[in-house]
Amino acid sequence: MAWIGMSVGLGVLTLLLLVVLVVRWRRVANADERVADVVASLNERMDELGRELASALDRAEEEGRRSRIFGELSDTIELDEVLARTLEAAESLERADAALVMLPEHEEGKPVVATLGLSLEEAERHAVTGPPDGRLARSITMTYTYPRAEPGIGQNGGQNGASAERVDDLIHAGLAVPMPGTAGTVGYIAIFTREADRQFSEEDVAELELLAVRAGHAIENARRFREARQLADLDALTGLHNRRFFHETLSREVSRAHRYNRRLALIVFDLDDFKEVNDKIGHLAGDSVLAETADRVRGVVRAADIACRVGGDEFAIMLPEAGIEEADQLYRRIQSAVAGRPIPPAGRLFLSAGVAELRPEDDVVSFFQRADDALYRAKDAGKGRVVTASAARPVA
Repeated sequence: MAWIGMSVGLGVLTLLLLVVLVVRWRRVANADERVADVVASLNERMDELGRELASALDRAEEEGRRSRIFGELSDTIELDEVLARTLEAAESLERADAALVMLPEHEEGKPVVATLGLSLEEAERHAVTGPPDGRLARSITMTYTYPRAEPGIGQNGGQNGASAERVDDLIHAGLAVPMPGTAGTVGYIAIFTREADRQFSEEDVAELELLAVRAGHAIENARRFREARQLADLDALTGLHNRRFFHETLSREVSRAHRYNRRLALIVFDLDDFKEVNDKIGHLAGDSVLAETADRVRGVVRAADIACRVGGDEFAIMLPEAGIEEADQLYRRIQSAVAGRPIPPAGRLFLSAGVAELRPEDDVVSFFQRADDALYRAKDAGKGRVVTASAARPVA
């Protein structure tokens, strides 16, 4: 009986030990599970914080970039540079795929349109105008819908080929705001999206307005500077470019022609016996003759040609992308325009000219000197003539 009682006691003790071990194991297991849950929660929170931090950094970088671009608008007074920076700032706005700046007034009567992310054809189609009643709108929202393309046919009617225009390449919406200046509205700035069903929000309007205020004043200052510089580059008597502008521009054109292997021609001419004209009719009347001559020259030169008065009655014309043949033809048109009818009170006048085409060995000095020497050879040969710098005989 004692042995049985001892066995039962040992069994009970063993059972108790097992119970204690099981309880401890469960406690340890539960603790491990809680630790694992805590670790998983911490990892998830760390990942979330990492994403939030990365997003904050991206926003900070974007804001810093935008602030830098905004600040750079006033760092230059060159109009082309101001327009380029304005477009870059506009395209940096959220979801803006393209940008456009339109200045409605221009010295040639045409609007100035600068774009980023748009082709020339797209820019012409998306020109911005205000309300039809002439009022100034705070913002203009544009939405573009397109006809559903048939299978195998692009939006422009082309068959599944290079001519077919993909839907995701199309402009779907635009937002424009006026750019204010001290003297009124300078123009419009617009952003466009190629994302279908995209709608610009009030926040987009506010951001674009902020840019428009800065850009408007920067563009206004740049245009004033350009106008002042253009006045400084013009000869007061004839309205043609002056001597300083001629030499600066000739240097740039020579460098550009050499760099890109382009042609460049130069005509240097003057009025024959103009000193005698001045002695006969007086310098004041002689000035009116020079002004009329300049008007007639301006009427026959190409838009790309650069006409200048380089001193007294001597003129020069640069012809980019042209050679001796085009220069000779232009001289004949000028001669016909000037000598074709009398110039009161001097009467009928003639021109002598020298023409030259840029050679690989030419620098700006030698190029001008060759044309100038040809002019004096023409005058020595009897006036009313043109001499080509590479030719020995003058042409009447």
